[in-house]
Amino acid sequence: MKKINLYFIVIIFSFVDISANALYLDLMKRCLLNLVYQDANTEGTFSQDLREQGRDCPTQAHTMIGLHGLNNIQNCLEDIIKNNIPGDCIETGVWRGGAVIFMRSILKAYNVTDRTVWVADSFEGLPVPNTEKYPEDNYPYNVSTPNKILAISLEQVRDNFTKYGLLDDQVRFLKGWFKDTLPNAPIDKIALLRLDGDFYESTMDTLINLYPKLSVGGYIIIDDYVAMTQCEKAIQDYRRMHNITDKIEEAGWSIRYWKKSK
Repeated sequence: MKKINLYFIVIIFSFVDISANALYLDLMKRCLLNLVYQDANTEGTFSQDLREQGRDCPTQAHTMIGLHGLNNIQNCLEDIIKNNIPGDCIETGVWRGGAVIFMRSILKAYNVTDRTVWVADSFEGLPVPNTEKYPEDNYPYNVSTPNKILAISLEQVRDNFTKYGLLDDQVRFLKGWFKDTLPNAPIDKIALLRLDGDFYESTMDTLINLYPKLSVGGYIIIDDYVAMTQCEKAIQDYRRMHNITDKIEEAGWSIRYWKKSK
């Protein structure tokens, strides 16, 4: 009888742990999207549906990738942890840091202490497009316009990590343009690779330097696959050059991802 009681106690405590993780991560998502205070977007309105889809640009929330985007990160990283896929997590292009903050919170929830979350960004916004080398990035506007929104400082992103109690030794920053920082980034293996560079050049720089480090069984997520045609072209060009045939899956209106099989 005592053995049976002990068995049920273990089951109950395991269920409590799982429920606590689920509640914590759900609250993290609500806070990162600011579904609690419902800040307006840059057009002065709030729509919960658009916020969850990742189809607005919030004035205060720490991410614009939406609930579908955060769920995608959680599903991928939980699968990585469950199956012991080796490697760190990285996002290239972080804005206010919401996606990488969420990655760190998942590691925290599951008591994972041997993985690093890499935060790669210029922290100055978008680079001036090199249209001579990359004609796909020939934009009809000056980058100073989006950079009024996108240029979030390293100090601000660090502060956002601190607000959630998640700035520690498992978080490392790579400041600079991807073409300068990624070739020599001190990363051995990657389990979760998330791209949010907008441009063809930025996307290709990330793929060339980091995709070979992605472990088999790991995931690559592309934030702007639908929203930015030049980003999609970079993905398709790289896949074609390297004969990547893994099925591209949907995760929200503009996000696409696949699991590396070989």
